[in-house]
Amino acid sequence: MARFVDHVTLHVTAGSGGHGCASIRREKFVPLGGPDGGNGGRGGDVVLVVDPGVHTLLDFHHRPHAVAGNGKPGMGSFRHGANAEDIELAVPEGTVVLDTDGEVVGDLTGIGTRLVAVRGGRGGLGNAALAGPSRKAPGFALLGEPGESRDLVLELRSMADVGLVGYPSAGKSSLVSAISAAKPKIADYPFTTLAPNLGVVSAGGSTYTVADVPGLIPGASEGKGLGLDFLRHIERCSVLVHVVDCATFEPDRDPVSDIRALEAELAAYTPALGTDLAARPRIVALNKIDVPDAADLAEMVRAEVAEFGWPVVEISTASHAGLQELAYKMAAAVDEARATAAPSTAPRVVLRPTAVDDTGFTVGRDPEEGFLVRGEKPERWVRQTDFTNDEAVGYLADRLARLGVEEALAEAGAVPGDMVTIGINTFDWEPSTPAGVAAMRGNRGTDPRLEGIDNVDRASAAERRAARDERRRHRDDDELGIAPWHEDYEDVPAELRGDDR
Repeated sequence: MARFVDHVTLHVTAGSGGHGCASIRREKFVPLGGPDGGNGGRGGDVVLVVDPGVHTLLDFHHRPHAVAGNGKPGMGSFRHGANAEDIELAVPEGTVVLDTDGEVVGDLTGIGTRLVAVRGGRGGLGNAALAGPSRKAPGFALLGEPGESRDLVLELRSMADVGLVGYPSAGKSSLVSAISAAKPKIADYPFTTLAPNLGVVSAGGSTYTVADVPGLIPGASEGKGLGLDFLRHIERCSVLVHVVDCATFEPDRDPVSDIRALEAELAAYTPALGTDLAARPRIVALNKIDVPDAADLAEMVRAEVAEFGWPVVEISTASHAGLQELAYKMAAAVDEARATAAPSTAPRVVLRPTAVDDTGFTVGRDPEEGFLVRGEKPERWVRQTDFTNDEAVGYLADRLARLGVEEALAEAGAVPGDMVTIGINTFDWEPSTPAGVAAMRGNRGTDPRLEGIDNVDRASAAERRAARDERRRHRDDDELGIAPWHEDYEDVPAELRGDDR
């Protein structure tokens, strides 16, 4: 027997990226072949896709784990590893995806809507891609990144135009069966309906869907009975219809008190999608008027129920009295809600460029764990490093130094031997680059031998520059103190005069 499942916990794990290859071309008559290691392939994603042929989350109830494939490792001769295929999980329309903290990750509405639940890891670079002017033949490659893993809660919220609300055994399932072709289970005991039943209704030129959801009792907003299961499925409904049992045998119930109890529960419920249930149009259906006492009670309370300001219709699902009038009133309310609804637009592409002064990482201090470096780049670089290879560790140190991590640690007060945590790895910090060593000494460019000297008899840089320009300037004979050529001509030696005298 088929089951309706509208709430499951899904464990999804994306594929890891393939490792890069460290290979050197070795071929006869080809000296200095150089590195030829290929890159690793990308790990597969896990994607949720809205499928019109799926109406329940039953498949995930039986198979709650989804794991994507890993990327293939790179190989020599510049052969890159293959990317893993993504896994697509079909979900019904109206599925809401939440994380374990209850935050909405995605609202899947519309056929073909896709949501990447977890992303696969990047493949590691081979040594051919790491070669450069300063490192012509790397003896290492980068590791592939592990894929993301998380737990997600999938909740199905019915995509119906009209939601029927009421106490158990108020006649909601009978109403759906009477006005549509749906055939829900109908019985005379409370909580007969354990799963929503949807029916399609046509009235005039309008066609809309009606949802019969589990019954409501006082305290449902706090989880009593099937209240949360009930309330979750009316979040998307444009119109709410109060189905009131006028033939109940319970002495402490009457139509007006039933409506007030239902409204109190609706007001106490906080929809996860941020919708406002109080603003939805309402219709009151006084049911079971085929029973004489119920017909008399409906006539007595009709004026009092009308004080709520909503349309009131007396109906009977047994004799079909008033059903046509109710169907037309629901159609009019649905048409009005559709006309006033905001038109659906394509999602906007939002670009968030990195700020000019954003270094891409932060340095914090923990009294117990030392210094914490957080950032996408440094954490990814650490994950990609093979710490059994000294050259790979040196390459990581160079990358962190170019990013400015060593200077930031020195400015934060780090000294050699302090613990520094990046991602899940913890190191004893020993600055190995000139930038890190210079940053530890204080102001860069100072001479420790001049510390403590108050007055130093040394010209400033501007004075030294002016003296240099003065030395290089061209001077004439007057400035040099040399007489013109026609004066004292006889004193000039003959070999320098250039004549025969």
